[in-house]
Amino acid sequence: MAALDGIDLTLHRGEVLALLGPNGAGKSTALSLLLGLRRPDQGRVELFGRSPDDPAARAMVGATPQDTGFPETLKVGEVIDLVSAHYPNPVPKAELLDRFGLTPLAARQTGGLSGGQKRRLAVALAFAGRPAAVFLDEPTTGLDVEARRMLWAAVDGYVAGGGTVLLTTHYLEEAEALARRIAVIDQGRVVAEGALDDIRGRVSLRRVRFTAAHLPPLDAKALGIERVERSGTEIVLVTARADDTVRALVMSGAPFSDLEVRAATLEEALMSIVRTGRGEAA
Repeated sequence: MAALDGIDLTLHRGEVLALLGPNGAGKSTALSLLLGLRRPDQGRVELFGRSPDDPAARAMVGATPQDTGFPETLKVGEVIDLVSAHYPNPVPKAELLDRFGLTPLAARQTGGLSGGQKRRLAVALAFAGRPAAVFLDEPTTGLDVEARRMLWAAVDGYVAGGGTVLLTTHYLEEAEALARRIAVIDQGRVVAEGALDDIRGRVSLRRVRFTAAHLPPLDAKALGIERVERSGTEIVLVTARADDTVRALVMSGAPFSDLEVRAATLEEALMSIVRTGRGEAA
């Protein structure tokens, strides 16, 4: 089976494109091709109209792969100096350290950093050379909430200045917070692409939320109810037939209040899109 099958992605200046999909879908392979770390068996890959192997193209891109390592005896500030020396106009070290919350760690050897601290350093280095585009593969894995939001703020600032980001992440909250567009990839193919609301709108699933002491007797199969969520007296029915579900709820005669119908979550939409692409029943 091909790792990728006819993927066509276009990134626009000043936006974040989130590449989402199950494990093994081909997300990291796509980034490897864009970075010239792997070669396509057929077709072509272009970065700014050039081959990823072209030094001019490489100079315009920063990247953070899933796995990174540093010489353990080098200090954080020394690692930044080493990487920045490869660029004609790097971000000043003090600015880069501050942007990613690394200033207190500047004099610490990388061998003494925690996994989350190493991850922050790896992401910071992707921005060191003022690239036109940055590719981030699961950038916030291992980060706590505060560090994750600091990284989000750094990405927002970079994009506001005209930068472009291609992001893979398993944190769907991260995709919702950062991305203007979403591309869903599964089994090496892009199965959906569009704005966040467009992706949610491609599926018929809705969330019917209400408050009740007990769940009324409903025919889940006939109403297309895929899942029931309960938290105290709050009940959520995830269903493909929201109107019929609400009608059945009213007709049941059971007391309830605070009825609300919302679109599916991004996670629910992704699961539905992947199942549909594989020809599986919902």
